[in-house]
Amino acid sequence: MTRISAILTAFLALAACSGAPDPSGPFAPGIAQDGTAVDGATVGHRLMRAGEFELAIKAFSRAALEGGMTSEVYLGLGSAYLGLGRVGQAETLLREAIERDEKSPEAWNNLGVTLMEQGEIAEAAQVFRRAYALDNGESDSIRDNLRLALAKQENSVYAEPETQDFKLVRRGSSDYLIRSIP
Repeated sequence: MTRISAILTAFLALAACSGAPDPSGPFAPGIAQDGTAVDGATVGHRLMRAGEFELAIKAFSRAALEGGMTSEVYLGLGSAYLGLGRVGQAETLLREAIERDEKSPEAWNNLGVTLMEQGEIAEAAQVFRRAYALDNGESDSIRDNLRLALAKQENSVYAEPETQDFKLVRRGSSDYLIRSIP
């Protein structure tokens, strides 16, 4: 048994020294020493398109470490949080992105979406108008969002408050019944 284990150990040592791993093998490729790292914001945008919002947050955070909290980083983080359904956090980050770059139609559009999710239809319509104007009407999604906000704003119905009169009727020593008055 010791001779077999010695041969196996020698074989594994030779295999480890054989150079680069086989690219068709089951393992991920190693780090390319001559390669350059891809910008965190670029990776974040790719992950957003793939629907990987948690990973996108990490990528945008890495971009913030490398280049600071730019409007693009705020927009990316806000959009990722919006994708996760965390509209409160998304709204805060998107407002910060707009403070840094007021001419970003994407930031205005995404802020409008967060406002729509929170039921702030009137403000969302104003935000979508701004996004549509900044985009010169070129984006179909911004136009559709504006149409939806305007339609919801026009169709908001305030119902008359219903007044119903009730009467508390005592039936016995500790038994009560609620009846509506005709």
